[in-house]
Amino acid sequence: MPITYITGGVRSGKSEFAEKLATDFKQPVLYVAFGVNTDSEMQERIERHQVRRPHTWGTVEKPYELLAPTNQYQGYEIVLVDCFSTWLTNRLILIPEVELRNEKYRIEILEEVQAWLTRIAEMPQRIIIVSSEVGLGGVAMSTLGRLFHDLLGECNQLIAQAADEAYAVLSGLPLRLKP
Repeated sequence: MPITYITGGVRSGKSEFAEKLATDFKQPVLYVAFGVNTDSEMQERIERHQVRRPHTWGTVEKPYELLAPTNQYQGYEIVLVDCFSTWLTNRLILIPEVELRNEKYRIEILEEVQAWLTRIAEMPQRIIIVSSEVGLGGVAMSTLGRLFHDLLGECNQLIAQAADEAYAVLSGLPLRLKP
């Protein structure tokens, strides 16, 4: 089945667009969430997302795992992964700060992403992947921020290449990029 990639800046409307797209198919949807409740503001963000989703949707919450939860995609026609960039954040904050420049982490993450993309490309479900675009901003001031920007850019390019269709959402307006 097709892979749809949706990107955009923070609060651009990309998640809302992805949810509408998933709902329009009128088939069982599994929502794969990566948000971690770290404080009251994050709890509010998670709750906003939960309230917006139809109660009939299934949910998988594995904030640090990308590949393993694909076994739970069975029984659903649509899988909405929101948000890949949050998964990457979760993955990176587990790396000790003194190790951030170690190339092995970058390689491990890119291999994990490639294995995930290979697996989902073989699945019968329609997969909708949401990820933030950070390439329009400046260079981050911290080592972690720069690693995040660089790796997210690489991962987003891998996802966009694997996708059958792609959208960028700017100020709530989706722009079709592919095909």
